[in-house]
Amino acid sequence: MEKPTSRRTFVKGAAAAAAAFNFQVVPSRVFGANDKITLAGIGISGKGASDIGNSAGAGFEVTHLCDIVDKDKYPNVGGNWVKTRENYPDAKFFDDWREMLEAEGDKIDAVTVSTPDHVHAHASVAAMNKNCAVYCQKPLTHGIWEARQLTELAAKTGVVTQMGNQAHAENHMRRVVELVRAGLIGDVTEVHAWTNRPIWPQGIPAWPEAEEVPKHINWDLWLGPAPFHDYSPKIAPFKWRGYWDFGTGALGDMACHIMDLSYWAADLGAPTSVSAVSADGRGAQSEVSPPTWATIEYQFPKRKGKKPTKYVWYDGYKDAVFNPEKWALESSIDGGKIRERNLPPKEVLEGFGGEERGGYGCVLIGTEGKIWFNRGTDNWVVKPGSLMDGFEFPEPSIPRARDEDPHKEFYDAIKAGDPELPQSKFAHSGPFTEMVLLGNLAVRLNKKVEWDTKSLSSPNTPEANQLIKREYREGWKLGV
Repeated sequence: MEKPTSRRTFVKGAAAAAAAFNFQVVPSRVFGANDKITLAGIGISGKGASDIGNSAGAGFEVTHLCDIVDKDKYPNVGGNWVKTRENYPDAKFFDDWREMLEAEGDKIDAVTVSTPDHVHAHASVAAMNKNCAVYCQKPLTHGIWEARQLTELAAKTGVVTQMGNQAHAENHMRRVVELVRAGLIGDVTEVHAWTNRPIWPQGIPAWPEAEEVPKHINWDLWLGPAPFHDYSPKIAPFKWRGYWDFGTGALGDMACHIMDLSYWAADLGAPTSVSAVSADGRGAQSEVSPPTWATIEYQFPKRKGKKPTKYVWYDGYKDAVFNPEKWALESSIDGGKIRERNLPPKEVLEGFGGEERGGYGCVLIGTEGKIWFNRGTDNWVVKPGSLMDGFEFPEPSIPRARDEDPHKEFYDAIKAGDPELPQSKFAHSGPFTEMVLLGNLAVRLNKKVEWDTKSLSSPNTPEANQLIKREYREGWKLGV
């Protein structure tokens, strides 16, 4: 039985290391000891509610709120749209973030962007153009070209940025990054990562029938830059992830969490090719919706003296089919609960990674051994255990976030005027998001996609261009 190893074994001197980082920066906005840093929340329900609440807990003053649901006009609406407004009664409310930033941008120091994926880039760009710091939920953008634009604009404006893949701020992830970089398992030659998503319908063959838009919802603003589709509760507020025009499927939802450790630790950069197998006669896929399951393989080249790396991603359920009467996924075997997980081979998992630990995780395979990592726990497993015998554990080299909290890391970076401090800043999370979303190119095109990261193009699949950079609805040009 291999011994599990805890961060308590490894994290020695982490606090001291955090204090050792001293960047010289010229902040665009200077804050005194008693100055409040103002924050606007774009998207105030669901994840938006927690992002705003956690930001307030980090020290921000919530002065502006924005959402397509207006409880003042329609007080009978419930949920977090009401609770968030009640929690910050003095915050100015807007239903259009463009109007908010135009009218009040000089009064806003930072924004959280917690909208559906298809709005992330537009709201973030508009905020950065107003010199506001940006905390944007994962995936950073809906499209690959958009991710590149956010990376470049963040560098140009110098504002503080952070993507919301929360575990990136935790000490145990940062310590494992340091250990892998120090050679604990040798060169990383293979990675496998898996998720228990989707938990919403996918494999949808056609758009749902139009229904009347509820009076409290501004549907045109919800659609934003995406192609027009009629309103349906089978799209919003939750099931939008299962439509290509709005979401990025199970990969986009979870890979920025689950692939994070390995991408960071192995310094993977951009792949040279991506291929995928999805549905494959069991399940469903369509032009409208991501498939019910997918296995995606990325190939990374040699880099900085390291060996090439194969990376495989697994999502969905192989027995899942879409039932249009229930508008839900069910088992193709007996019409019941889906249960046949799409997981790595048993010889890869070696007993780790099924339903335990939340049903998701990753394993890094190196030239010397393997390490299993799960962002939800500070225990991990190294095999063979003898790798730790006599291993010279490195001193911490990555700054630690205050209280292992990404919102506090974001706040502290703004206070210090230090755009380098957030470890999931757009300089990191932009290229990471590009890499993740390349998997959806291979799924949608159903072929191997060779990749030229410099030109953001695929030499063998020119038809990918319309997916790399899509057309926006009239009036919704990205402001870059």
